[in-house]
Amino acid sequence: MENDNKRLRVAVIGVGHLGQHHARIYRDLKKDVELAAIVDIDEKRGKKIAKSNKTLWINNYKDILDMNIDAVSLAVPTSAHYEIASQLLKNSIHTLIEKPICTTIEQADKLIEIADKNEVFIQVGHVERFNPAIITLSKIIKDPKFIEVHRLAPYNPRGCDVSVVLDLMIHDLDIILNLVNRPIEKVDAVGVEVLTPTEDIANVRVTFEGGCVANITSSRISLKEMRKIRIFQPYTYISLDYKAQEGVIYSKDGNKINRQRLDLTKGEPLKLEIESFIESIKTNTLPKVSGKDGRKALAAATEIARQIENKKKVLSN
Repeated sequence: MENDNKRLRVAVIGVGHLGQHHARIYRDLKKDVELAAIVDIDEKRGKKIAKSNKTLWINNYKDILDMNIDAVSLAVPTSAHYEIASQLLKNSIHTLIEKPICTTIEQADKLIEIADKNEVFIQVGHVERFNPAIITLSKIIKDPKFIEVHRLAPYNPRGCDVSVVLDLMIHDLDIILNLVNRPIEKVDAVGVEVLTPTEDIANVRVTFEGGCVANITSSRISLKEMRKIRIFQPYTYISLDYKAQEGVIYSKDGNKINRQRLDLTKGEPLKLEIESFIESIKTNTLPKVSGKDGRKALAAATEIARQIENKKKVLSN
């Protein structure tokens, strides 16, 4: 078990749009961590972020393997997750891997195996799990029957190395899998490319054992951003806005419908995620979003992407 009073030496690999915020948060968690290094292959970018966070810039991630680093946030393109994470885990470094955990189920299984062998944690960056709205929702949901999610975003080249299913929809798959907590029985998915070589908009209907149905729409070519989830369970309807961190619950009491605004304490989900990661290391407790959770979300996303691809092949013949 880690010493609760020990400051963990941490590093951030990849300081693009998201990684820069990991660095900022670690920098501010002075009581618990020391931001020992920033790693980025872009020298100009890396030096700039390192300077603003008063730490060291390193060009090659392999150079931190001998620096007594305890934990790393890995925020590089998905295609590089497996190569880098496997080396970190083999060197007994706890690793927070931005979602998705990696590109294939086989890679995810191998990373989990390496982590277990070296007695270190993988936490996967499904940051919406730390959204105060979702934390509150998880306490209310008892027997969901129907779930509807819309996650729409304007076009941004960042993240377009993978389909919208792995880029955006996987967030909601992780949340729904966690809320329903039952095996998937059936998947029916469609998707199309618009601005990139992979799907930019997709819709899936997921049926779970026990009868719950989830309808999920994800787009990265919308004019306005929307991140909303609606959940229906016996005598209750819950509507949550991830972005605004606001929610309303409607419930039936006799012949009357009651409306109650959820009392949510707003917070920065990424900060809560990183604090949880550090806490799991210091107390030797399983991360809230473990490697196995990341694998489960990846498996669902992979099946959806496979269905979409198969339907495109049928249509093209």
